[in-house]
Amino acid sequence: MTSRTTTPAPLREADRRGVPGRRYAGLDGLRAIAVSLVVAYHLFPPSVFPGGFIGVDVFFVISGFLITTLLLREHAATGGIRLGAFWIRRARRLLPALALVVTVCATAAWLIGGDVLLRVGEQVLGAFTFSYNWISIAGNADYFGLAAPELFRNFWSLAVEEQFYVIWPLVLPLFLLIPRTWGRVGATLLLAGASAAWMASVTASGAVTRGYFGTDTHAFGILLGVGLAFALERVLRVAALRAESPILLAGGWRVVTLVRDTTAQLRTRRVTGAIGTVALIGLFVVAFVPATPTATTFPGMLVAASLLSAVAIAASVWPGSGFGPAIDRPLLRWIGDRSYGIYLWHWPLLVLVVAAVQGTGPEVGFSPWLGAAVLALTLVIAELSYRGVEAPIRRLGFRGSARALGRRLKGSPDARLGALATVAATLMVAGGTSAAIASAPEMGSVEAAVTAGAEALESASPSTAPTPAPTELPAAEEDAPDPVDEVTPAVVTGDQITAVGDSVMLASAPALLARYPGIQIDAAVSRSTYAGPGILENLAAAGALRPYVVLALGTNGPVNIPSLERMVAVAGPERTVLLVNAYAPRSWIPGVNADLAAFAKSHPRVRVVDWAGAIGSQPQLLAGDQIHPGDAGGRVFADAVASTIDEIELQRAQVQHDLEERLYRSAREKVTQIQ
Repeated sequence: MTSRTTTPAPLREADRRGVPGRRYAGLDGLRAIAVSLVVAYHLFPPSVFPGGFIGVDVFFVISGFLITTLLLREHAATGGIRLGAFWIRRARRLLPALALVVTVCATAAWLIGGDVLLRVGEQVLGAFTFSYNWISIAGNADYFGLAAPELFRNFWSLAVEEQFYVIWPLVLPLFLLIPRTWGRVGATLLLAGASAAWMASVTASGAVTRGYFGTDTHAFGILLGVGLAFALERVLRVAALRAESPILLAGGWRVVTLVRDTTAQLRTRRVTGAIGTVALIGLFVVAFVPATPTATTFPGMLVAASLLSAVAIAASVWPGSGFGPAIDRPLLRWIGDRSYGIYLWHWPLLVLVVAAVQGTGPEVGFSPWLGAAVLALTLVIAELSYRGVEAPIRRLGFRGSARALGRRLKGSPDARLGALATVAATLMVAGGTSAAIASAPEMGSVEAAVTAGAEALESASPSTAPTPAPTELPAAEEDAPDPVDEVTPAVVTGDQITAVGDSVMLASAPALLARYPGIQIDAAVSRSTYAGPGILENLAAAGALRPYVVLALGTNGPVNIPSLERMVAVAGPERTVLLVNAYAPRSWIPGVNADLAAFAKSHPRVRVVDWAGAIGSQPQLLAGDQIHPGDAGGRVFADAVASTIDEIELQRAQVQHDLEERLYRSAREKVTQIQ
């Protein structure tokens, strides 16, 4: 069958360069799935996709495959790679949305203030220099930690990809020197395996974030995509030539062949559909697995997700595939087209909204409704960014967009007004970004609270501790006076208290020192119950363990009952042990407090200090993480300890008073009988 075309179809940009261009079915759908996993992981924790961060690895495999395929196609068509043109295309794709997100969100952070401004200057530098992951590593950031979040923390993965875009076109010609496809694929897989092994080694040393953020340790996903591109190069090239080489006749006639699906084509659709579906189900299964700071997750889960992504990509782009078109539904294609903007916006918006609404960071927790609101805001802003910034610059280029803006400034009043508004908004967010950088605090509220405690301990002089007065026992008298009716408890001073704790006690140290001058405090960051026995044993061996032993070690994880038993045994029956319960937005805290209460109930000289009850009604006295107390919160901590000690002393005084009263009455009865 033939058809007549009156005018030749316009050549695409890729064709004009001599490079066959093609949009692969299924990749937008996979992008949509990848960004959905990441967004669900961040906006709806922890019930939805606790392993949703693997969506980043799906992106890595797609990027490695697609960029390598484009470069191979250009090399096959032109005999070389135009590095400048490649990098300009990448800049058009990446920089407009990135600049918009950074400047708008930094300006919003400046307006909100507080912990959201922490290290914002370094973050902006990392975003614009494609080095965010390494700057975060150098700054000891913790992606999976509980500290105040970085505003642009999700940009670490963009840095990894952008570094790949810079380096890979320079390295690809070396791989092309390998004569056979299997050799190129093998070399790539060998490098991917080395990267994964390196991540496992780094993770085993305890540096989980270093292993996760590092370009060297997290390159295996991109390299698997590269290997897939090498493996499918010939298949895709042949398919592209067949699809893009119609038979043209004189006079503009084009031959169109109508062929029914053959048995082989139907089989291809079914097989690719089945393989792709299984790979997709596997990805969701992996996304349901919670992360652990071990090689099981880093790199175990990530490698599994990368391999499944490679299988899904192969099933999508295979000629005649039924899987690719099946997942390229309109909604998924819409999300996939905007996946870059959605990924960029969702995390900074979450940090800003939670800070504005709750005055905290996302790590403290937030309602699903707040997550849904951030999701809706993300989709709206990503759409506006896509239509108003990304697509025009991608189509016109940087110079073309600047010329278009100039024409609008010289155009009609309405066009001029819109152009002036664009210029004014650009200047405003640029100024807001500068203001945010200039006003960023040197340390966050958590670090400030802990640092103040450490400085208070360093400046405390042992010589300021009051000398305890000796306890004098009343002399026995034949005719003892009547016992007083008023119960007078003993006054406990700082030289009678040993306090061992974690960073919560460290942040409360100034208040403890003010309440109990001379108190002995040993507190450190990230300390748990496992550290307690050794500390008490050393103090006891030095004869420095005091009558009251205050232990605050429940914030950083579940309590270890054998460790509690050892600490009580070291304290001995002559000392009183006070267990400070915990207050933090962490899943293990209820269990910690229940265990401490049960332990104290079963041990007669152990009492619980109800810090959780004291601070629970006034969380505004805590730092941004809702864990560490500020100055006023520290006083609440010290008051909770003091009230417990006062209660104990009052009970002891009451017992002593009752005993003396009984002895007195017994003596009086004997005297009466003698008389």
